[in-house]
Amino acid sequence: MRKIIAGPKRIQALIEKLADKVLENHPILESVALVGIRCGGVPLTNRLREIFHKKKGVLVPCGYLDITLYRDDWTRIAHQPQVKKTEIPFSIEDLNIILVDDVIYTGRTVRAALDALIDLGRPKKIELAVLLDRGGREFPIEPNYCALKLKKLAPDEYVNVYFKELSGKDAIVIETYPS
Repeated sequence: MRKIIAGPKRIQALIEKLADKVLENHPILESVALVGIRCGGVPLTNRLREIFHKKKGVLVPCGYLDITLYRDDWTRIAHQPQVKKTEIPFSIEDLNIILVDDVIYTGRTVRAALDALIDLGRPKKIELAVLLDRGGREFPIEPNYCALKLKKLAPDEYVNVYFKELSGKDAIVIETYPS
């Protein structure tokens, strides 16, 4: 079963909402950098950066983080996991890092991202911005900024965020997979 809960216009509105929430705490974006978690965090990071540039005239430093080898389940997902590239072309020392991902679920991805970031340096502060919170935490991790919070989903329901940069379309879909 597939249920589309957001198309391109709603996704754009949600990203604008997320950007506004970040700007409430960082109105001049001083010492702020965006770091997107691969995969879904990358297009979201880029779109947030564009909004900040339009609204504030500032090009916030932007990077991308691969967490594959920091995951606590990497041996379960593949015999030889696909390691992608971490691209953070600036020092994170003493910066306010906004860690960006499309969906938060158990908190395990964010935990892995925090470990990976700390291996790169000591930021002043790390905050978490997500497009969507689907609930179901297994770790005590909550986003600082969230555009959409869903009510608890059934264990067989999954939320997939599709970005045109990755899949050719913008959509948020709840999908049910047979057991």
